[in-house]
Amino acid sequence: MRGAAAVPSVADMNNPTAMITGASRGLGRALAAGLAREGFDLIIDARDAAALDAAAEALRAASARGGTVTAVPGDVTDPAHRAALRQAADAAGRLDLLVNNAGTLGASPLPALADYPPDELRAAFEVNVIAPLALTQLLLPLLRGGGAVLNITSDAAVEAYAGWGGYGAAKAALEQASNVLAAEEPALRVWRADPGDLRTDMHQLAFPGEDISDRPEPESVVPAFLRLVSQRLPSGRYRAAHLMPVAP
Repeated sequence: MRGAAAVPSVADMNNPTAMITGASRGLGRALAAGLAREGFDLIIDARDAAALDAAAEALRAASARGGTVTAVPGDVTDPAHRAALRQAADAAGRLDLLVNNAGTLGASPLPALADYPPDELRAAFEVNVIAPLALTQLLLPLLRGGGAVLNITSDAAVEAYAGWGGYGAAKAALEQASNVLAAEEPALRVWRADPGDLRTDMHQLAFPGEDISDRPEPESVVPAFLRLVSQRLPSGRYRAAHLMPVAP
């Protein structure tokens, strides 16, 4: 992890702005709500326009100071949609945090690598690696000088789980891209954070037909991510379980 640099904390920012992809449900929506409560203006996206609009209304109600919530529906793999996200950030006049949360599990049920359809593998890399990197490239001019990039990763990127080869390989590639970006852009904070197993639609796809009600809700890890953002911890890899505030 990199040493701390002299950059402003969230508390020093006036009307900080965050962009969260895949924010209509699951972890993306939970993180957006947490940031809204912290006083961030938001730019959010998702492929389902109706679900995104519903999330935007709820996020406006959750905002600590009546902050703005700009909803931009679309697919982050589409260059035109990424351009629309950049236009929304330009209209906001600033961007302090980019959360690359949108992702795909890939083939479901999870196949062994010996049987992984190449087209599904290609799609997993497109969504989980190429799209977030392309969006980051587009937004770097706004993020330089104290901004941060938070890339959502998984323990499947660093552990060998049978059936998780496609998703894990894509997340491993995203992690290394994040690592290199941090070295190339020392003025940025570049975090890759593993939320752990959560009760989300994507996790259910990994275990079709199984009961995953024992997994925690996405909201449970939001305090860990807020600590990462508010304290502007050094660039590096983090696990939500290690960032959770310690109870008194």
